[in-house]
Amino acid sequence: MRFLFGGRPTMVSPEDALPGRKDRPFGIPGRHAVLGKPLEPPFPDDVQTAVFGLGCFWGAERMFWRLNGVYVTAVGYAGGYTPNPTYGEVCTGRTGHTEAVLVVFDPAKVSYPQLLAAFWEGHDPTQEMRQGHDIGTQYRSAAYYGNDDQLAAIEETLAAYGERLREAGCRTIATEVAPAGPFYYAEDYHQQYLHKNPGGYCGIGGTGVGCPVGLGADAGAAASGR
Repeated sequence: MRFLFGGRPTMVSPEDALPGRKDRPFGIPGRHAVLGKPLEPPFPDDVQTAVFGLGCFWGAERMFWRLNGVYVTAVGYAGGYTPNPTYGEVCTGRTGHTEAVLVVFDPAKVSYPQLLAAFWEGHDPTQEMRQGHDIGTQYRSAAYYGNDDQLAAIEETLAAYGERLREAGCRTIATEVAPAGPFYYAEDYHQQYLHKNPGGYCGIGGTGVGCPVGLGADAGAAASGR
């Protein structure tokens, strides 16, 4: 966690971002500690991928791996400028990345709009450059789309959920919506952190307002039985 007292954190410019490196500076485990599937491609032909940022990625990853139809998850860094960053570099706010979750899912079992419903309900998307007590650009809300269908689904659910939030007296959604760029895997100890450390910090908490599209986070978790 990174705490900042004073003004709102602002994004680093590409020119001022840390230089990074050509190759990954660390290894990651071969398989998911809960689901037992490989963390890296190639994935089966019948699955699709999604990338979301919703605050600290420890609790966010657990929320998604519990959903029925999710093939595998991994945590990493997305939406930034620095190639192959380390966690320490991301925490400086000088890479431009947000903590993100890669969700590999079977669309025959869980749709992308259902994942979006879990995403919207699983955090407070009205908070800018923070999530709860976690403050910094690396904790910003983000939905990164891989194709036009995903973009359309994000825009549809954002509008529907935004209306529900307005009716509940909440602020406007501040989620970053952008094309999916490189996803850089985080270090081994971050992967499935809350499985390895059951009493560890989670940080996930929504607005309490339900999303009108697809399965919500709680319903999806219950359906999975995991």
